[in-house]
Amino acid sequence: MRGPITMQRRFSFSLLFAALAAVALPAAAQSDVHKQLAAERFTIVSPFPPGGPVDTLARMLSDGLARRYGQAAVVDNQVGAAGNIGMEKVKRAKGDGHTLLVIPAGNVTINPTLMPNFPFDMQKDFVPITMLAKAPNVLVASPASGIRNVKELVAQAKARPGTLSYASPGVGSGLHLAGELFKQQAGIDLLHVPYKGTPPALNDVLGGSVPLMFSNLPATLPFIGNGKLIALGVTEAARSPAAPDIPTLAEQGIQGVAVTSWYGLMAPRGTPPAVVDQLAKDAAEILAQPEVRERLKAQGMTAAAMKPAEFTAHIRDETAVWARIVKARNIVAE
Repeated sequence: MRGPITMQRRFSFSLLFAALAAVALPAAAQSDVHKQLAAERFTIVSPFPPGGPVDTLARMLSDGLARRYGQAAVVDNQVGAAGNIGMEKVKRAKGDGHTLLVIPAGNVTINPTLMPNFPFDMQKDFVPITMLAKAPNVLVASPASGIRNVKELVAQAKARPGTLSYASPGVGSGLHLAGELFKQQAGIDLLHVPYKGTPPALNDVLGGSVPLMFSNLPATLPFIGNGKLIALGVTEAARSPAAPDIPTLAEQGIQGVAVTSWYGLMAPRGTPPAVVDQLAKDAAEILAQPEVRERLKAQGMTAAAMKPAEFTAHIRDETAVWARIVKARNIVAE
């Protein structure tokens, strides 16, 4: 015959049940988040035209989310106002994880300082989820320029101060600021020629009317490969896995010009932390798939998943750096 349960045994059972509950609750909570996300279709807003890196990443993410949740995931290209139209749509969306924004670094960390009437408060209007990918920027030259390396560029610039020109996608873009940093660190004066976007700037460099350009690697890699552009150096601390034969600027004596193009994922304000954490995990797992990594590599990008807190800190720190440069160089948006 069994004896009565002692107080000590009751205490042991209580500890066991508490431990089991502690393990079970997070799993239940995660299951609830998964059910919530699987209840509706996703809209991935790309505030730039189809074909570019933002659109490419949005489509990779939409494919992955559709498979994971058994829901449609639609890419919505809301183009215009330098990305602000798409950002406005996401700002006004419900914060439930079903409307997401894929956005380049400049819109997040440069425009708030550059644009005097910037219509968003990045800390209040959006919730950072994760960085998705990054791509090194590269300084390229037209073959018609006669410039084959950074040493020759610096020599020409010093021989003709303020006359050797470089193109960028626009005033205040990350690539414009990369040029300003390069000028400062190399001790030379180059003439900035801004364009309205990468395609027209790239066309003029390919045509030889502008000798130099700071661009992101994905846009220029095909032309570097076929000899229509000469890669002078990447603006990274290390060589890019996508183009390991291109030296860094630092290797060639130009220190302190580490400017990376990155692309992130954000949600509307009010999105619950549990949903943000789950989407960050989803994005990291999607980006870790071998076929996705190969697609990124072919576009000159590498996966760069971060936890939400890490991504938030990265945005804060980079915004402060660009704010100092914009103010010090007196750069004004056109």
